[in-house]
Amino acid sequence: MRSLPADDPGIPDARSPIRYLLWVARRQMGPLLGGIGYATVWWLAMALVPAAIGKAITAITVMDTRGLLTWGAVVLALGVVQAVTGILRHRMAVYNWLSAAYRTVQVTARQATRLGATLPKRMSTGEVVSIGNSDIAHIGNAIDILLRGIGSLVAIGTVTVILIDASPPLGLMVLVGVPVMAAAVAPLLKPLHRRQQAHRDLQGDLSTRAADIVAGLRVLRGIGGEQVFADRYAGESQRVRHAGVRVASVESMLEGAQILLPGLLTAAVIWVGAAFAVQGEIDAGQLVAFYGYAVFLIAPMRTLTEAADKLTKGHVAARRVVRILNLEPEMTGGTGRSEGGLLRDVASGVAVRPGVFTAVAAATPEEAIAVADRLGRYADGDVDFGDVPLDTLPLAEVRRRILVADNGAALFAGTLRDELDVSGRASADELAAALRTACAEDIVEALPDGLDSRVAEAGREFSGGQRQRLRLARALVNDPEVLILIEPTSAVDAHSEARIAGRLAEARAGRTTLVCTTSPLVLDRADHVIYVEDGLVQAQGTHRELLATAPAYTATVTRGED
Repeated sequence: MRSLPADDPGIPDARSPIRYLLWVARRQMGPLLGGIGYATVWWLAMALVPAAIGKAITAITVMDTRGLLTWGAVVLALGVVQAVTGILRHRMAVYNWLSAAYRTVQVTARQATRLGATLPKRMSTGEVVSIGNSDIAHIGNAIDILLRGIGSLVAIGTVTVILIDASPPLGLMVLVGVPVMAAAVAPLLKPLHRRQQAHRDLQGDLSTRAADIVAGLRVLRGIGGEQVFADRYAGESQRVRHAGVRVASVESMLEGAQILLPGLLTAAVIWVGAAFAVQGEIDAGQLVAFYGYAVFLIAPMRTLTEAADKLTKGHVAARRVVRILNLEPEMTGGTGRSEGGLLRDVASGVAVRPGVFTAVAAATPEEAIAVADRLGRYADGDVDFGDVPLDTLPLAEVRRRILVADNGAALFAGTLRDELDVSGRASADELAAALRTACAEDIVEALPDGLDSRVAEAGREFSGGQRQRLRLARALVNDPEVLILIEPTSAVDAHSEARIAGRLAEARAGRTTLVCTTSPLVLDRADHVIYVEDGLVQAQGTHRELLATAPAYTATVTRGED
């Protein structure tokens, strides 16, 4: 069995949902064809059993012991073949399901990384979550059903040929009955497709609402809005429930059709076969074989209706995946090169000198964030890095050399060591130094397994101040060429803030660093402070110089206090 996931998922064909599903099938063509082969042999082994049993019964009626033993051995051999190919078919079905699901996860995760900050602006959290929760399963099911679906077509074709050879009327009944059955099911697929799409949209919206409520629960409680949003969530969940019932109503009709239509065809085959036996047109062995075929045909015909259902759901899921794959990042890069140097935002006049610990104090937090976003290439702007425009550099190089760390950065589930050292290259001393600079040693010491302790999603077991210190430690471990920090001490107490300010200046000595903050403790440690108001640099110097010469700066950093 091959390992999963694949090292290289490939470049997906995202021109349409059908093209995406075909691309997934092509990427795993070998295992898919192998599985189809096993499924076909598995179905054929079952399809030939009634014929072999019929021959054995015929041998009994004519007292042919040798024939009875021969056809009994054939039945045994078909049973063995069916057992072996059934196991292999199932193994290949599971592999193909997992391969399709993992491949979808890989290409969507790679696209999410490529989109970066563009993704939450263009697609809701709920939609992204739903792709991982349900869509990958439906795509896996769509690929998996191809094995049994194609094999069932071959089996139905084989049985039809056998029936035509034994009795043309019976063979023609099956040959005509299967397409008629498929045509009868077809009208259910379009409304099913439409209702599944609507249900899927509502599920995504509900997941987004839940994520928003959880993220802002403390704020909602503080302003007394928890019940309002809970009522909204309840209303939306009822809409999702009603949409699910509408989907289930069509699916129940489809399930009923899977029983009724094959049953009607089976009953017709049995009726006509019995009539032919009474008339002496077929012998007892052939009649038993026809009974066997009538029962056997139920399974492959139900598989065909199941295939229609799963392929429909796979198409709906692929449409979601294609949507995210067709998004383009707002920020793009070029092919230029830069040796580094002065990082300058032309619009505001903010210039971050290489090797200097610089701070930006803005009249409003939004102004500081706007400057940081432009300097980090998260927003369009005229920015120079050395003598080269920043937008001419490859975006991957910008992300590698310039790190913007804010308080919205997520903490993921896993060990704390992996959370802090995302590249896996930091030494124990480097981790310890970063934790010390961020005053986060106490957090690690309180954990039962230290750095090897597991962290819950979003770091829920930590307080806001602890999460902020861990995010700062993670940024320091990365040790970028240019580090831009946005309010790195806003959630910690004054004593910890003073220690972090001193240690941060020491740790980043000789390294290009920009801190966006209005904290006097941090500003006092900066080599150079820039005051921004109305989007422009209004004053520059040290913190103490600006306190003495820039009243607006003083009012901002002291919050109007004397």
